Amino acid sequence: MDRGVRLITIGFVLLVLGWILPILMMLRIMAPNMGLSFFSFSSSVMGLVLGLVGIAQHSRSGRGPTP
Repeated sequence: MDRGVRLITIGFVLLVLGWILPILMMLRIMAPNMGLSFFSFSSSVMGLVLGLVGIAQHSRSGRGPTP
């Protein structure tokens, strides 16, 4: 698997995790606390960053050699 695709996949998983955890806390399925909220926020931010880096690497690897 291409490194860019792997980073995009990891970023997507982190973004989904950062989206699902606050919903579970809001529905009181998981107990809301500061540590879990910080983890949810940081996983969302890291997922966005990793996804963007993965997109950049994937689009860059598709190009031919530079003259």
